[in-house]
Amino acid sequence: FPIAFFLPSESHGVVLILDGIIQCTERDEFAYQEMISFLPLCCHPNPQRVLIVGGGDGGVAREVAKHPAVLEVHQVEIDERVVELSKQYLPFMACGFASPKLKLTIGDGFEYMKQHEGAFDVIITDSSDPIGPAESLFRESYFELVKRALKPNGIICSQGGSFWLDAGHVRETLDYCRKHFPRVTYGLAAVPSYPTGQIGFFIASLNPETEFREPARQFEDAEIDQLGLRYYTTDVHRAAFTLPRFAAKALNP
Repeated sequence: FPIAFFLPSESHGVVLILDGIIQCTERDEFAYQEMISFLPLCCHPNPQRVLIVGGGDGGVAREVAKHPAVLEVHQVEIDERVVELSKQYLPFMACGFASPKLKLTIGDGFEYMKQHEGAFDVIITDSSDPIGPAESLFRESYFELVKRALKPNGIICSQGGSFWLDAGHVRETLDYCRKHFPRVTYGLAAVPSYPTGQIGFFIASLNPETEFREPARQFEDAEIDQLGLRYYTTDVHRAAFTLPRFAAKALNP
């Protein structure tokens, strides 16, 4: 299991560090949490049943539960220590565990999905970067397993690192997705505390008609305010899939 540190900082509030790498900060965590959640949720016409793999800090659960169409949030996290420490040191994120929509399971995500084939409208994988224990979440076998756990026309979204750091790995992972999903894309969010200041998301759909750039569910400004969203909007959703030219050339077939 990773070594976790929770450190206070004057500029970014509480900072979570796993194995020496910043995972999130109080100042900008909402950008990542909102985008990894609302990009796939708003691409699906009716995301009633959602699975979160990982996400032990509670931030993704907090955001997923906000979506009006979501009735059930199932989460499987392998490390109970992360959950308990987040409740203690990251209460602004761990509040996600208090949602009545949420059912949290401590266990292995691979085994959980094997036991829940065809069960979910959306599956979100909130992992650390593809080194060490998280490496298996970026292999082709993982996306094959996730596909089997989806309902027809289901959508997945996974933390996708940064093309600034390793475009080759991002392209390799996208190619794994393309072997199992008819529609695959890569979205972006600006997260200043993440290395390079930008983080990506692998997003794929079993529905060949899915239009990632034009969300199936669009919120008016008043709804955005009611949901408490600070980063995600319909315009931000559309912009997330516009890549710099060099990145588009490197990542697309």
